[in-house]
Amino acid sequence: MDKVAIQNLAYLVASVLFILGLKGLTHPRTAVRGNLTSALAMLLAVVVTLWATQIIGWWMIIVGLIIGTAIGTIFAVTVPMTGMPEMVALFNGFGGGASVFVAGAALIVAARRVADGGPDTGTQEMVATGLSGLIGAVTFFGSMVAVLKLQEKVKSVTVRGKRIWFSDSLLLPVRNLINAGVAILSVLLVVLVIMNPTTTALFWVLVLVAAILGILITIPIGGADMPVVIALLNSYSGLAACATGFVISNNVLIIAGALVGASGLILTRIMCKAMNRSLANVMFATMGPTSATPSADDVYAGRIKSTSAEEVAILFDTARRVIIVPGYGMAVSQAQYAVRDLGNLLESRGIEVEYAIHPVAGRMPGHMNVLLAEANVDYDKLKEMDQINPTLETVDVAIVVGANDVVNPVARTDPHSPIAGMPIIDVDKCRTVVMIKRSLSPGFAGIPNPLFAADNTLMFFSDAKKAFLELIQAVKES
Repeated sequence: MDKVAIQNLAYLVASVLFILGLKGLTHPRTAVRGNLTSALAMLLAVVVTLWATQIIGWWMIIVGLIIGTAIGTIFAVTVPMTGMPEMVALFNGFGGGASVFVAGAALIVAARRVADGGPDTGTQEMVATGLSGLIGAVTFFGSMVAVLKLQEKVKSVTVRGKRIWFSDSLLLPVRNLINAGVAILSVLLVVLVIMNPTTTALFWVLVLVAAILGILITIPIGGADMPVVIALLNSYSGLAACATGFVISNNVLIIAGALVGASGLILTRIMCKAMNRSLANVMFATMGPTSATPSADDVYAGRIKSTSAEEVAILFDTARRVIIVPGYGMAVSQAQYAVRDLGNLLESRGIEVEYAIHPVAGRMPGHMNVLLAEANVDYDKLKEMDQINPTLETVDVAIVVGANDVVNPVARTDPHSPIAGMPIIDVDKCRTVVMIKRSLSPGFAGIPNPLFAADNTLMFFSDAKKAFLELIQAVKES
């Protein structure tokens, strides 16, 4: 068997492992195995590619492997679970950036070959090169903006307390017009790159314009839509890798890129459905309070009932079924271990405890699942929104940990609300709701939550971790 046959056979095995890895990632119980399977597939693909390719300057490859391994190890060990969304966005960006440089390097080699009297680059390769530059640059710079927004280092511009440019409805058409203009210019540059295969400068101009496009389309998107953005950028990175696979005629890169691109698009659709919004609305519109949105004073005035750990512990004395609804507040305070400990304590007293998970709770798809899995919460106790909603009327106590928009009943009751029609966890149907929040501040949608003032709601104002530690102590003493 010759070298090419061995290489293609290894690529086929790697492709099958990638598919099995993706299948494993569909459930928390098999996610670790799926991740390791995909990592093995990538290792096999890299080793076989290096073995089958005539490489000059092995020391550069070795240095790159050492540096990359060191950085990856440091990230894996030091990045907290609350920083995982930023890490995923970084990975997406690095994938797009790598595609840009590989396509650019291949274009330079091809241009030199033509200058030396060699054959011209084919149309397929040039189309793939242009798409690699466009999608890769948009992915890299869009991901970097997403990282900064997740870290709250990039926010909307304000003038005298009013947000402008990125969210103001009057300037929304102007913003979209500018984005459309830059997008059209990017497409025109792709065409010019295809028509001028020996002019490498055009490729880097395309990368520059695509970088501007990536920044412009990501900056206006609010924190509530970050799960969708991360999933979409993940898809972009896969599409860029797939296009680069055509540039360098690498089958496993084409297959792996297509898998990532398709899975990212599917996840994006799932996220949009969970928010009852179209992808176009997420990318080009805004979500926030309007002139018709009632003020916090109108919703809350005189109707907020505060509680304490001791009072909540009394509720558990007669409770048979308790659900915990985690949100971004749990992630910020790193309260997942305290949440688990309270759940275990209640179960030791004969109470049924479950965890209701909303698809877009937190800052990335599956954020709450990952945090609770880290705390070794039994996977079978994690209930998806559609699974648990029909049974919520039988719940004695619902504890909402730092979630807001995903439990806001106006999504069902107010057709004019910015979150109208968004599927929510119907905790307002439970007998008693305990909201653990540090204040009455709104969620990412920026609108008041009438659940806070409902007759069956008690507000426990505290940091999530501190609140659960107090609850654990109060339950033990009771």
